[in-house]
Amino acid sequence: MGYVGGAGCGCGPGVGGLFTSTGVILVLFILLVIVSRAWI
Repeated sequence: MGYVGGAGCGCGPGVGGLFTSTGVILVLFILLVIVSRAWI
């Protein structure tokens, strides 16, 4: 996925992988917040 993300934005695979990892962490964090609020 990192290589695809890098090729999609015209950047290197390393940069694409970095943005992909950051995006996944951000999505997981948002889901965690939503789930925690739902439990409360």
